[in-house]
Amino acid sequence: MLPQSAWAFDCKDVAAQGVHFNFEKLGGPHMVHWKEDDLDHEISYKYNFTIDLCNSLKWHKGGSTATECHHGSRVCGIRELIFLDSEKNSTITPIDIAGTYKTQTGREIDAKFELLRDSKGNSDAGREGLRAELHGGRFPFDDKKNGVDQRAIVDFVCDKERTGLEGDEKDNGDAEDEPKDGDDKKEEKLRRREDSAKGKCEDSENSLRFCGYQNEQVDKDKTARTLRLEWRTKYACEDAPVDHSSSSWGFFGWFFIM
Repeated sequence: MLPQSAWAFDCKDVAAQGVHFNFEKLGGPHMVHWKEDDLDHEISYKYNFTIDLCNSLKWHKGGSTATECHHGSRVCGIRELIFLDSEKNSTITPIDIAGTYKTQTGREIDAKFELLRDSKGNSDAGREGLRAELHGGRFPFDDKKNGVDQRAIVDFVCDKERTGLEGDEKDNGDAEDEPKDGDDKKEEKLRRREDSAKGKCEDSENSLRFCGYQNEQVDKDKTARTLRLEWRTKYACEDAPVDHSSSSWGFFGWFFIM
């Protein structure tokens, strides 16, 4: 369990063990992808995962709960089921992974943070940055008996050469966009993960990378399907310069008030 907790958090001031980080520049919806094949059942799943650190995700034009995660989501998965052996149409299913759903279920994002250097995991040795654990999601969303809890774990890793937006894939808010030429080939090359690569982040030059979406043991009697992401950025460095531009009035602002 991560030590620093918050029911809600401000992306401009995320703190762990007394160290503060400003992730405002990473705000807005950002996407990663994953393809999972189940050849025994001749089906394939394509996932689009979208995360917004600073605000709840907005619905696309004409959206509904049949195609979008519920209002209050900060992390959302859209799963496309493709039948490989028939003419059946593919189906789209939204999966709420993390967010605050007070009016629907009462569940909270319950964000928890820890410094990577304080982690007990061997894989974190020598890494600088912050780990965020975000809760609140469940799939199916309203199924208290058979639903599976969801969560997202994001490792913000210090990389002074990266803004965090390299290779950025933003959700542009238009669900009707057609894919560009070569997008499918790029997805196959960069996003598809073989069994031998499980537990590792995708081989991609993008700053935000997909690292897994599996059932994990949370405690003795509880499991949760966990989306793991890695976000390489200079804003995860403990000595990152402080940006005062967003909070400064400036000379003309103060002059106007006077």
